[in-house]
Amino acid sequence: MPSAKRRTSATCSTLSNNEFVTIARVAKTQGRRGEVAVEMHSDFPERFEDRRRVFAVNEKNERRELAIEDFWPHKDYMVLKFAGIDSINDAEMLLRCEIQVPAAERTELDAGWYVSDLIGCAVFDQDREIGNVADVEFGAGEAPLLLVRQGQTEHMIPLAERYTKLVDTAAKKIELQLPEGMLEINAPLSSEEKKKQQEKE
Repeated sequence: MPSAKRRTSATCSTLSNNEFVTIARVAKTQGRRGEVAVEMHSDFPERFEDRRRVFAVNEKNERRELAIEDFWPHKDYMVLKFAGIDSINDAEMLLRCEIQVPAAERTELDAGWYVSDLIGCAVFDQDREIGNVADVEFGAGEAPLLLVRQGQTEHMIPLAERYTKLVDTAAKKIELQLPEGMLEINAPLSSEEKKKQQEKE
């Protein structure tokens, strides 16, 4: 694996939002010493042993630099301990923050993709276009789930190796070969179906 490329001349203050890439999102606090559990936004964890500087971006789009002291996997999460974040109260300030790195500093991957690579890709089931990737969810299973949207229709589709024929992020195209009936099973309820379900309850 080649080492991550670094941009030494640019600092956080000189980079625009589109020059950062989200690699994780803080899901919850973990432990009593300021640790946080994060959902990774690549299909395998970042190599944090080669990276100690990251940035946390809150819901107000405020960005702060953080230094990683330690990290370890826990269930479906990666636990991160940041320097200067030493209590539960400190950790709570990071809840729902996105963990980002400058795009030029991403670890070069042998395989796998980042959320930013997949968002907007057109998704095809063989020759049928299903829609475009609106979001990617992690932690629900071994494979990340693509939220594919076309108009008012949405599907949750696992990006599993056995279904994946092609992922071309440069061309913004994903080709799948899904089992018959999967799209119908994974389709969310329509507004009318939700109303009927609520009436039964």
